[in-house]
Amino acid sequence: MDIATRVYNHKWKIDPIIRSLIDTDFYKLLMCQSVFRNKPETEVRFSLINRSTNVPLARLIDEGELREQLDHIRSLSLSRGESTWLRGNTFYGKRQMFRPDFMEWFEGLRLPPYHLERRGDQYELSFEGKWHEVMLWEIPALAVLMELRSRAVLNDMGRFELQVLYARAMTRVWEKIERLRQIQGLSIADFGTRRRHGFLWQDWCVQAMREGLGDAFTGTSNCFIAMRREVEAIGTNAHELPMVYSALAADDAALAQAPYDVLSDWHDEHEGNLRIILPDTYGTKGFLEHAPDWLAGWTGIRIDSGDPAAGAEVAIKWWQDRGEDPLQKRVIFSDGLDVDKIAELHGQFASRTKVSFGWGTLLTNDFRGLVPDNGLAPFSLVCKAVSANGRATVKLSDNPEKAMGPAAEIARYKRIFGVGEQQSLDVIV
Repeated sequence: MDIATRVYNHKWKIDPIIRSLIDTDFYKLLMCQSVFRNKPETEVRFSLINRSTNVPLARLIDEGELREQLDHIRSLSLSRGESTWLRGNTFYGKRQMFRPDFMEWFEGLRLPPYHLERRGDQYELSFEGKWHEVMLWEIPALAVLMELRSRAVLNDMGRFELQVLYARAMTRVWEKIERLRQIQGLSIADFGTRRRHGFLWQDWCVQAMREGLGDAFTGTSNCFIAMRREVEAIGTNAHELPMVYSALAADDAALAQAPYDVLSDWHDEHEGNLRIILPDTYGTKGFLEHAPDWLAGWTGIRIDSGDPAAGAEVAIKWWQDRGEDPLQKRVIFSDGLDVDKIAELHGQFASRTKVSFGWGTLLTNDFRGLVPDNGLAPFSLVCKAVSANGRATVKLSDNPEKAMGPAAEIARYKRIFGVGEQQSLDVIV
């Protein structure tokens, strides 16, 4: 496939950005099924948050074109082939991962309405409704905005200029893959859907990873690409679950228990490699200190904020203190990774625990320095659950730069979860 020509032809709008309801991350579908089962009446509001305010999305992206892409997403439904894949495929060694009642609902789903408004140089984009319905807007909404920004920057480039640009970008990715080949025992997956340069580019990156890394490439978080390219769909759970459960808590005691209630529900539904703890929503150290003993028996931990090496050390000590062998556990690193950091972390921890990597934006959107004014550099765009049943959500993270929520509630959560001084780190993506 000649990506440059396809991008050039975007001027005639032959490529919708989102081609399928399963052009989303696998963990969203797993979490959606859990919410469908456990919290079907919860009303949640999601909102777009552009942490990189220097990127003026509303000046770069035409509002009419954005609405056109969002309206197209609302027209999508599962195809017969997609439904068959979800119902019949084996995920994480388990057949029929998705229950018949969930699949029946999903097969009839059309995404609910959105609210879009321009505020200065940014867009206010939000989604409100039943949690299990609106949560499926998150990934496609982010992918649309990221790709429309890419298209806006590329719009005035000629065909040969685009060919050279993509040749340089392909060379960059392949050089990274060649360096990763040198890491013995590497285990790495594509986690780059939400902030990708574009769908075609993510699809190319997955194929390059599969050819270049062989068995070291364990799969992609993107369900649609996993189905098309016959690779594993990878993903477990995310901060969204504890954020909403916590917002629903009736008092301080219930709030302190909420993150563990999330994993109790997950424990009832999943086993093996899907039992991965994401401990940093309200601070990793406090979460592990107060965690029930049964959580130490889970398969592993994902490190998604703060100093990754420090987080892995905390996890290893926690397992050791509870009589667990860290060599039988898995640590998944997934925050702002690129080749140097992957190599460093693998060298530091591969002899002490099972190490995996979820490689995101700097796999699927590393066009840094390839156009004037660094106009295609990745930026930090998120779409988060901001309220549940009318009550604000909070995220603290192990990096205070990623904290979100009303100031008074942030202070309350810090008190309840015992979060003290934190080290601020630059948010790369």
